[in-house]
Amino acid sequence: MQLQPEEVIVIGLLIVCIILLLLLISAKRRLAELGWEKRSQSVRYGRLTEQFMPFLESYPYDSNDFRFLGTPIDGVQFTEDAIVLVEFKAAGSQLSSRQRSIRKMVEEGAVRFEIHRIS
Repeated sequence: MQLQPEEVIVIGLLIVCIILLLLLISAKRRLAELGWEKRSQSVRYGRLTEQFMPFLESYPYDSNDFRFLGTPIDGVQFTEDAIVLVEFKAAGSQLSSRQRSIRKMVEEGAVRFEIHRIS
C-alpha cells in the first residue's frame, strides 16, 4: 500500500510536532534546573558573605563583640547598652517567615535571660 502525498505530509507534520514537544519538555526541565541552581548559588553566596559582614568598615559595631549563629538569624552583637540580633541581607533578599517571627517577638518584648545548671 502506497501513501498519498497528503498522508505523507500529515505524518511528517506529526513527527515534527512530536519532536518539538519533546524538545520543549526538555527545555522546560532544564530551565527549572537552572533556576534551582541559581537560587542555590545565591544561598551559598549569601552564607559566605554574611561571615565577613561584621568585619567590613561599614559595620557599625565592634566586630570583636559579634557572635555568629548562622540560623535562624546571622548573629548577636553585644554592645555596652544593648544586645542586638543581627541579620545580614544583600540586594533584594527578604526576611524568612521565621526571621519575621523572631523580629516580632523582640518587638513585643518576648525575650528573656535564663540560667540552666547541669548537676
